[in-house]
Amino acid sequence: MNQTVESKIALVTGAGTGVGLAVAQALLADGFTVILAGRRIELLEEAVAAAQAAGQRATAIQVDIRDPAGVDAMFEKIISAFGRLDVLFNNAGVNALAIPFDELSVEQWKNVIDTNLTGAFLCARGAFKLMRNQTPQGGRIINNGSVSAHTPRPLSSAYTSSKHAITGLTKSIALDGRAYHIACSQIDIGNALTSLSARMTKGVLQANGATATEPMMDVRHVADAVRYMASLPLSANVLNLTVMASDMPFVGRG
Repeated sequence: MNQTVESKIALVTGAGTGVGLAVAQALLADGFTVILAGRRIELLEEAVAAAQAAGQRATAIQVDIRDPAGVDAMFEKIISAFGRLDVLFNNAGVNALAIPFDELSVEQWKNVIDTNLTGAFLCARGAFKLMRNQTPQGGRIINNGSVSAHTPRPLSSAYTSSKHAITGLTKSIALDGRAYHIACSQIDIGNALTSLSARMTKGVLQANGATATEPMMDVRHVADAVRYMASLPLSANVLNLTVMASDMPFVGRG
């Protein structure tokens, strides 16, 4: 059975603001039914109300992706309401304070790893199980990496470690998913302008110790990249894609 886009179900985590919200809105515009998931239910419900007012199909689920039971409950709700899942945009993530490496506490480290890596694993595992057992079988998992999956910023050990690990998780899922028509991708984002990243326009610590403002790009370019990845048939996959502000200090010596 061939599915139309209008019948496809997408889950976006961290969908209340920033990249997650932009991607959710793009997938809604493309005809997906979108589940917006995150911790701040008021932001999710505001986005859902706007989508429904535009005639789009959206619903909100409050979840802390660090909580295995909470993630399991989310997928039970998805199964009950929709019976399947076609796309997961595994987006939710946090950072730690930019402080000297030896001052980073175990609690700060664990908060980043528990959210960015373990949380991504829990959501991917839930999606994988659903996609493996649904009819028609298969689906697509898109993990939000970062240019930090390639090169760190100063004072970012927890975040950089988590994003390097996401690359390994992505490749493992892509390999393990082959037998079940599950494709897995990673999008590495550099300097998308959101409410969280706006501070970077006022100056960011560089590898040479200087502080400098950095070029930014419109977050809609990230959303456009994800919607392209989500639009592919399961016989094709963008394993890894980097979308970044062209002039940001990434491809150069620091």
